[in-house]
Amino acid sequence: MTPSTQTLGGYHTPRPGEALRIVHLEDNELDHELVLFHLEGELPWPTQVTRVEDEAGFRSALLGGRPHLILSDFALPTYDGLSAFRAAHELLPNVPFIIVTGAMGEETAVDTLREGVTDYILKQRLERLSPAVKRAIAEVDAQVSRELAEQEVRELNRSLQARLEEVERLRNVAERQSQRLEIQARQLEEALNLQKTFLAETSHELRTPLTALHGYLRRAEREVGGSQTLQDAQRVAENMTRLVNDLLQLSRGELVQSIEMHFMNLGQLLRQVGRDFGVRAPEDDLEVVGDPGRLTQVFVNLVTNAIRVSGRADLVTIEAGLRAGEVEVRVVDHGPGVPDHIKPRIFDKFYRGKEAGSAGLGLTIAQQVVTAHGGTIDVVDTPGGGATFRVRLPLPEEDDDLG
Repeated sequence: MTPSTQTLGGYHTPRPGEALRIVHLEDNELDHELVLFHLEGELPWPTQVTRVEDEAGFRSALLGGRPHLILSDFALPTYDGLSAFRAAHELLPNVPFIIVTGAMGEETAVDTLREGVTDYILKQRLERLSPAVKRAIAEVDAQVSRELAEQEVRELNRSLQARLEEVERLRNVAERQSQRLEIQARQLEEALNLQKTFLAETSHELRTPLTALHGYLRRAEREVGGSQTLQDAQRVAENMTRLVNDLLQLSRGELVQSIEMHFMNLGQLLRQVGRDFGVRAPEDDLEVVGDPGRLTQVFVNLVTNAIRVSGRADLVTIEAGLRAGEVEVRVVDHGPGVPDHIKPRIFDKFYRGKEAGSAGLGLTIAQQVVTAHGGTIDVVDTPGGGATFRVRLPLPEEDDDLG
């Protein structure tokens, strides 16, 4: 039998190398010696036996010795085995208790076992003592194992219950978060729909006065003749009409349309935009294939945005230069600049912010126009502070013939 190191209510069976501590309640020295004789060499542990003869000695041995096993005579001059068992059960309820007696009636033996005594051995049959002791210790050891297993199961159940409660808590949190996200998604969808409705209605409303403005400008041209002022007014009115149409298309989720491509002088266009807004522009002539009205729309949008965020026109410059197979136009400002986390979103439709422009559509339209020309548009930091919008358009090929 392998000694156990498990404990039960403070009681443990002998550890490896530990003596089996026994309290023997016996008033007869010879009977005590006979018990020792039948235990010696028959148990898997060394033994340490303490003999007591009365109640006082018995209680003292229980409290001081912390025995692994109790052996007790049934009838003593001033004490009895059943009273000793009750005292031991009160003080050390898990310690095996075996009655070793000279005579005991069958009915008395049954009563003691029913009371909770582990076993009883007649002194005439002491050869049964050693097996009874081993069996008693084994039963306690098994009980210890069961108790520990049950304790582990209880702890596991508590742990599982705690985890289940945590999972339930997290599920509730996730569910609440999902509900909040659904509400936010609905609110965002409603806001976008309101924006689209507003843009569509506003575009329709603006068309009427713009049509009238075109009529007045044509009448004025017929009555007073052509002039640079009237030409500039007509050009601005045409740009506004194109912008209104673009807003209407974008509110419907459509791309910018109606682009008419032909050879044009991009440098002259940039100088015209510069004159309109008081911004320095390049003097070089740059020939590209594009739609003058649409490209004017792009650079007017970029320049007006740059002036708005910078606060003054003299803080904005239009630069241009040739690259391999393309022309690059830079609208440079010395305003607050565009934060890095904004740059990826600045051309998104309906993105609103002081860096993107107040309408939330100007840069989207600019990007779509540039893309339709086969070019690119992006934003980088201006050295010394500010933002630089770069528009790159392909140069015409040698065999282009667009008239």
